[in-house]
Amino acid sequence: MTVMSLSALQYPLPSRSTAFAVIAGLVCALAIGKALPVTIDSVSSALAPLCATAAEGSPLDKVEPIGSYALPNVPGKRVTIVRVSYGPGGFSRPHRHSGSVTAYITKGEIRSQLGGGPVETFGVGQSFFEPPGSTHLVSANASMTEPAELIAVFVADEGAQLTTFLE
Repeated sequence: MTVMSLSALQYPLPSRSTAFAVIAGLVCALAIGKALPVTIDSVSSALAPLCATAAEGSPLDKVEPIGSYALPNVPGKRVTIVRVSYGPGGFSRPHRHSGSVTAYITKGEIRSQLGGGPVETFGVGQSFFEPPGSTHLVSANASMTEPAELIAVFVADEGAQLTTFLE
């Protein structure tokens, strides 16, 4: 296993407030996960509708489940976290999500367009929000030569199909 020093990282370090928010979110997710254990089978079944929606622009495109947890303070709601990786030129076809989605870019740059809004490009450390039911017309790697990745956090009804492709 190779250990890399912080100076060898290719990405700028996040601000203290961003780092604190990410760490606090992870601590909360772990605490909820410990308080409400979820078997791997139930996580898989909760994520199956999302994972079936892998992007189609590159053979390197994939959606990987990270976790899924019932929200104890909001009965009937679940938070689901996934990693979306796009290979060079990768993309997802137009779609919508049944719940709220917050995306945080962890590698490269992602182009995104919601509804009739402008196409925007987000880089490492930036995030964007998708309100429930909004139409995500563009979700793509901005680069034809480098990979890109984001972490998506969904908050949706228990059992909801998280992603629906548009015809």
